[in-house]
Amino acid sequence: MSHSRFNAIDTVLNRSEIDIDFVDSPNENIASFFGCNVFNEKAMREYLSEDAYLDVKAAIQAGSKLSRGVADTVADAMKSWAMDKGATHYAHWFQPLTGKTAEKHDSFFTITPDGQVIEEFAGDALAQQEPDGSSFPGGGLRSTFEARGYTAWDPSSPAFILEVGEGRTLCVPTIFVTYSGESLDYKLPLLKSQAFLEQAAIPVCQMFDEQVTKVIATLGWEQEYFLIDEAFVNSRPDLMMCGRTIVGKHASKGQQLDDHYFGSIPERVYAYMRDMETECHKLGIPVRTRHNEVGPGQYELAPMFEEVNVAVDHNQLLMDVMDRVARRHKLAVLLHEKPFAGVNGSGKHNNWSMSTDTGKNLLSPGKNPGKNLQFLTFFVNTIRSVYEYADILRASVASAANDHRLGANEAPPAIVSVFIGTVMTQVLDRVAIGKSTKEDVQVVLDLLSKVPNLEMDNTDRNRTSPFAFTGNKFEIRMAGSTVNCAAPMTALNTMMGKQLTRFKADVEKLTSKGKEQNTAILAVLRNYINESNAIRFEGDNYSDEWRKEAAKRGLSNKPNTPEALDAYVTKEAMELFQSTGVFTEKELRAHHDVMLENYSLKLDIESKTLEELSLNYIMPAAVDFQRRLADNVTSMKSAGVKDFGYQVDMIKRIAKNLKEMHALGQKMTIEREKAHRAKTSRAGAIAFCKKVKPLMDKIRAHADDLELILDDKDWPLAKYREMMFLR
Repeated sequence: MSHSRFNAIDTVLNRSEIDIDFVDSPNENIASFFGCNVFNEKAMREYLSEDAYLDVKAAIQAGSKLSRGVADTVADAMKSWAMDKGATHYAHWFQPLTGKTAEKHDSFFTITPDGQVIEEFAGDALAQQEPDGSSFPGGGLRSTFEARGYTAWDPSSPAFILEVGEGRTLCVPTIFVTYSGESLDYKLPLLKSQAFLEQAAIPVCQMFDEQVTKVIATLGWEQEYFLIDEAFVNSRPDLMMCGRTIVGKHASKGQQLDDHYFGSIPERVYAYMRDMETECHKLGIPVRTRHNEVGPGQYELAPMFEEVNVAVDHNQLLMDVMDRVARRHKLAVLLHEKPFAGVNGSGKHNNWSMSTDTGKNLLSPGKNPGKNLQFLTFFVNTIRSVYEYADILRASVASAANDHRLGANEAPPAIVSVFIGTVMTQVLDRVAIGKSTKEDVQVVLDLLSKVPNLEMDNTDRNRTSPFAFTGNKFEIRMAGSTVNCAAPMTALNTMMGKQLTRFKADVEKLTSKGKEQNTAILAVLRNYINESNAIRFEGDNYSDEWRKEAAKRGLSNKPNTPEALDAYVTKEAMELFQSTGVFTEKELRAHHDVMLENYSLKLDIESKTLEELSLNYIMPAAVDFQRRLADNVTSMKSAGVKDFGYQVDMIKRIAKNLKEMHALGQKMTIEREKAHRAKTSRAGAIAFCKKVKPLMDKIRAHADDLELILDDKDWPLAKYREMMFLR
């Protein structure tokens, strides 16, 4: 049993250096190859006619539709560009509700009716494809016998070349819908939410600057992950099947010394990072930051801000790149939110803001005091929207994996609150007690003009806050490391757009009664500040005191996924998403059902894996060690030695653990089967959450105690100290 563990250790200790062809020449800096595998503006200008190029740019910038003739021209240009890059196939690349990306490859090669062999990629193949709509999660939108689904080209996200080994494939970002047009993916709701936010934000921007004609949401994600040798994953069924350790005793040294955070990057990890960043840059993913994170073996990378749709696509693509490059280095990327108990989990902080076509970041105070009321407007409306729809934002990051992380080891809790820092707290408090006069408007503007430029990050940080203002953006810190960023971005875009619509109406009510516009704006903002005061919190979100205080304030605390997901099917959520056109009721209920089903499936897999580990690995090892102890006691008695208290104590301790593991395992199997027989997806998810999961935790406690007392050479599974510290 123990061979796989020690074979893994031997493999790790005897790894030879991986020979990677890095881009090191002074003539090959990042700028020289960045985006070389992207059908970007440079490629379009080279391969498209001027008219076709302008049509595509219009489709990207203004959302106009492309004619079939232009689609044919673009498809032919893409094919020529891709084949010049060595591509032989093309694929519609989409983001189904599995949380992963999907692609079906088709060859450019075809045979004409007269027997001619040609390379072809027509406009209809670019614009639309037909993957199997029933084999992906659909929440009842499609039945098994109704297999038709469609992928449709998204011109706003550029096509790219995916390199896998020696193969090259042209990938076209697409949306994924049913035969009748319902969303089966994350991208379509995101695009709808972005369009709605822009529609709501432009009139508000024009209160301050009539030149604004376009507003985009921007996103800068931060991807945390663990990196271990692939031999350890191959030796542990739980890492292989679940992406996390279902059992495992904490190592004596974890993160308590804070010596890994921002520390020197291990050489092998450094080589992986360089290789992975090169692949990212070729795909136009603008990663810039890399560093050690808090947990041993944990790291982070972050890109520059991008338009939210492209940023989401890049993050989904990144996770695939990370995994493929890791395999090249004989490493394994653990993206699970909590691969190791007792140390930091991994998040994916979503840094969100809005920008105009006039070059303004709407969440930056800027240097011109005359424009600061615009900043204050978007700043306060963001807070007000989070206050109004906090439960929906919480639901957008809910998952079985994230439940292990939220509220533990520097991860924000499940109570949504907003941190804005001392300076902005003073500003809002000043506005909240002011009077609706022209003079007061000037006082507020003067006060804002004295605030240090927040683009210089003069706000403090609060690592415990789920939703924090960090200078010129808001950061959703509660998003998990595996989440598709589209989920929280769709929620935030939609609720912010709804709030801005309300804001405009409230201001117009006052101006219609004769109030000057700036005075009316300030009066409305004052009301919003006072209404949403309960959501603002500047202290320690981990403390028990905050949980009590949050309850007094009426804030929700949804620590588990099934209950958090209820927010998606409330009357409030239905009204929000239907009125904005982001989801129909049918789509929303289907997406809700998929998320519940995904939760149950994850716990089902984990509980079965734990059962296997218990019966095939841990309990046999414990019995063997127990037998040796019993043999030792017998031989000592035969020799007349009476001092064998340790052996007897350990025999009893092992027996107790084995008895409990066996009984709990049987009970877990029964409860799991009951969960499978639940009448609704929610009832099943609740059963897994309330009945199965607690039993898993109890079984783990016994397994971890056995790991502590068994002879090290008999323990069959790679230990925390080995996986996190052997590089």
